[in-house]
Amino acid sequence: MQQKLAAGAVFPNIEVALLGGGHTSLAQATKPYDWRLVVVYRGKHCPKCTGYLKTLNELLPEFHAQNVDVIAVSSDTQEKAAAHMEVIEPTFPVAYGLTIEQMQSLGLYISNPRSAAETDAPFAEPGLFVINADGQVQLVDISNAPFLRPDLAGLAAGIAFIRKPESNYPIRGTYV
Repeated sequence: MQQKLAAGAVFPNIEVALLGGGHTSLAQATKPYDWRLVVVYRGKHCPKCTGYLKTLNELLPEFHAQNVDVIAVSSDTQEKAAAHMEVIEPTFPVAYGLTIEQMQSLGLYISNPRSAAETDAPFAEPGLFVINADGQVQLVDISNAPFLRPDLAGLAAGIAFIRKPESNYPIRGTYV
C-alpha cells in the first residue's frame, strides 16, 4: 500500500519545470503570498481537468484574497501542457513533467493509460494540497479517479475561515 502524504507533514521539496521557462518548488509560495495551493491534474487527455482548471482560473482572485498562491502541475510533457493551456488560458503558473517518483512522494494514485488514444505514459490522478506558511500540509485531497475533486468555491471559503485569526483552526486529521 502506497504511503499517503499526511496532514500536518512538511510538504516535500519537489522541483518542477514551468511553462514559459524556469523551475520552481511546488512547496514554495511566491511573494506576496504565504500559502500555496498545489493542484495536480491528470493531463491534456482529461476533459474533467480542463473544466476544473478553467474554474480554478475564474476563482483565482478568491484564493489570492486569502493570500494563497496557486500552481497546477501534471506529468504531461512541455508540448502537451502548452497545447492544453492554450485552451485554458490560465493566469496562474503551470508546471509539467511530474515524475512517477514525485507522484509517489506525494502519495498520489497513478494510472496507466487505457489506450494509446488516451495518453502515452502513466499519469497522476487528481490531488490537491494547501500548504501553510510553515510548509505544512494544511489541507489534502487525493483521488483515484477524475470524478472526485473538491469544490473550488467551497475550498476558497474554507481557507478564508481557516485563515481568520479568531478561528484558531488546527490542521485536521492528525490523530495517530
